[in-house]
Amino acid sequence: MRPGAGSRVVYWLELAGEEDAFAAAEAATAAAGVTLLAPGVAGAGSIDGAAIPRLAYTRAAHEALARTDAAVDAAVAALEAAPLDRTGTVAVRARNVRNTTDVSTSAAERELGGVLVDRGFDVDLDDPDHVLRALFAAGERTAHDAVDGADGGEASVCTLGWVAAEGARDFAPKPTDRPFFQPGSMAPADARAYVNLAGAAPGRTLLDPMCGTGGLPLEAGLVGADAIACDAQRKMVRGTRENLREYVDATADAPDWHVLRGDATALPFRDDAADGVAFDAPYGRQSKIARHELADLVSGALAEAERVAPRAVVVADRDWRREARAAGWAVAAAFERRVHRSLTRHVLVLDGRAGRHGAVTDRD
Repeated sequence: MRPGAGSRVVYWLELAGEEDAFAAAEAATAAAGVTLLAPGVAGAGSIDGAAIPRLAYTRAAHEALARTDAAVDAAVAALEAAPLDRTGTVAVRARNVRNTTDVSTSAAERELGGVLVDRGFDVDLDDPDHVLRALFAAGERTAHDAVDGADGGEASVCTLGWVAAEGARDFAPKPTDRPFFQPGSMAPADARAYVNLAGAAPGRTLLDPMCGTGGLPLEAGLVGADAIACDAQRKMVRGTRENLREYVDATADAPDWHVLRGDATALPFRDDAADGVAFDAPYGRQSKIARHELADLVSGALAEAERVAPRAVVVADRDWRREARAAGWAVAAAFERRVHRSLTRHVLVLDGRAGRHGAVTDRD
C-alpha cells in the first residue's frame, strides 16, 4: 500500500471525507504512488481511469499541470508557466478544500480563467471540453504510518490540473430505503470503500462470510465484482438475496452472486476460492453469536478467510490485530474511524502473504 519514496507525481487526487489516510489508502486501489500532500489533496504517479469512478472517498483525479503555494497569485504564475497542450473550450473550477485557506475561489477562477483566455482558449462554463481544477489546501497533514506523506507536517498547497476522472458515487440507496433493512446497517460509502480495499473489481470475486443485510456484497456487485455472501441467520440470507436482486441484478452486465447460510468458521469453499474477503464482525454488545463466543467466532472467521483469499478487510468495534496475526495475516494497515460518540470502527487491511502465500513485512 505504501509507495516508494520519490514517486513522480502525474495526477492530483481530490479526496473526500475527513479521514485523509483512509481515503488515500482506498485511492491506492485505483492509483499508484499515492502520496498525501495536504488536507484533502494527494498526488499519484498513475491512475486506473476506469477504477477512479468506483472509489468512495476520492472526488476526482486531475492530470497534473503545476503545484505551488495556496495563494491565487502563486497559482496564476504557475499556470502562466505551465505547458498547455490542449485545444477546445475550457472552464476553471476552484475549491478551498475544507475551508482551510483564505483564498477566494471566485477570484481564483476569474484570474486563472484570464490566463487561459490570454493563451488562446475560449471559455465555456456550461459544457467545456476541458475543466481546469484548482485545489487550495493548507494545514496539518494527518499522521499515519501506512500512507506516504501522512507525516503530520504543515502544508500550503495549490494544485492545478485537468480533470481526468471523477467519482461516480453510484452507491446503493441508504439502508433504510432498501427492501430489507435491519438497524446497525453500514453506510453505503463506507461499504464501498471496504470492498475496494479488499480488492473488489470486475473479474474478481469478493466473499463476505458474515453478510448481515448484504451491504458489503451489494457494493461489491455494484463495482462489477462477483459476490459470495454467507450468514448464520436465515432471515439475513433471505434479506441479502432480496437486496442483491433489487440493485445488482438491475445493473448492466450484472456480475454473478450467491448467498447461502453458513458458518464463518467453517466455510464450504475450496482454498483460494475468492480474491478478497470483507466482513463486519459482530460488536461486543453481543456476548455470544450462534454457537460461538465472539472471540472464537472472529478468530475462526479470520483463519477461514486466510484460507480462501489472499487479502481481507475486517471491520469491528475493537482491534482484532492479535487474532489476525495468529490466523496467518500480516496487517498492512489499521484505521480507527469514529461513527458517533459511542462507536469507533476499527478497520484492518490484511495481507495473507504472511503465511502460505509467502512473506511480507508487517508494518504495524
